[in-house]
Amino acid sequence: MKIALLDDNLEQLEKNQKFLQTLPVEIVTASTTAKGFLQEVRASKPDVLVLDLNLGDSYMTGMEVAFELKLPVLFASSNTPEYVRDMERLKREELLCVDHITKPFTEIEFQKTFARFLQEIKFFGNQNHVMLDLGQQKRSKIAVDSIVFLAADKASGAESNNKQIYFNNRKSEILIDFSFTKMEEKGLLKSHFITIHKSFRVNVNHIKHYNKKEEHVEVDVYHASGKTETKRLPVSENYQSVLKSLIK
Repeated sequence: MKIALLDDNLEQLEKNQKFLQTLPVEIVTASTTAKGFLQEVRASKPDVLVLDLNLGDSYMTGMEVAFELKLPVLFASSNTPEYVRDMERLKREELLCVDHITKPFTEIEFQKTFARFLQEIKFFGNQNHVMLDLGQQKRSKIAVDSIVFLAADKASGAESNNKQIYFNNRKSEILIDFSFTKMEEKGLLKSHFITIHKSFRVNVNHIKHYNKKEEHVEVDVYHASGKTETKRLPVSENYQSVLKSLIK
C-alpha cells in the first residue's frame, strides 16, 4: 500500500518514515505542512494516511485533512483524546477505517498498531459482499449495502436461532442459525450495523428518520409487491444515547 505521512515535527516525521521501513508499504508523500501535503497527494495518490492532528499552522488540522481526502487514516498525535468524537464521525459518515496511536510511542508500538490497521483495511475492503445462509440456500452472496436490518423478533418472522433479514432490493429471508454476537465474523461490521434494540441490528446507511419523541427509527424495505414499504423499529432506552450521537 502507498502511504502518505503528515507531521509538523520534522524529527517525528522522519521517525515515522523509519518505523515503516520494515513493513510492506511504500511511502509516497511525507510533509510537514497541510498545504504542501494536499498538493503532493494529488499526484502521489496514496492508499492510507498517517496524520498528526494539531499541525502548528492555521491552514488546516489533521482532522480537516482527513475529511478532505476521505482515505483510511491512522492518527499519530499527542492529543488524540480531544478528537475521538471527530474520529467516530469520520468512520460513521465516510465509512472509513480510522485508528489512532498517542504520542509518545516506541517503534514497536507504532509498527504493531500500523500492521493491525493494515489488516483492518484489507478486511474492510473485502466486505462489499458477505456469504450468508438464507432459507434452503447455503452460502448466498449478498451485497452488504442491500441489507437494511436484521431481526430476532418473532413478529418480524424470526424463529428459534434464526433471524429475519430485510433488504432494499429483494424480499426478506430467513437467516439460518445466525447469532448477533458473531456478526463481525460474518463480515457485518459494528461500524456499519448498529444495535437499536436487543432484537434489531440496523444498517446505519438505511436509517431515513429517527423519531426521538416516540423513540423509533424508520427504514424502507423491499416489499413482495415489488415496491418499498416503511417500517418503524423501536429504539430501546439502552441504545438511545448512542443513536442520538450518530443521527443529528
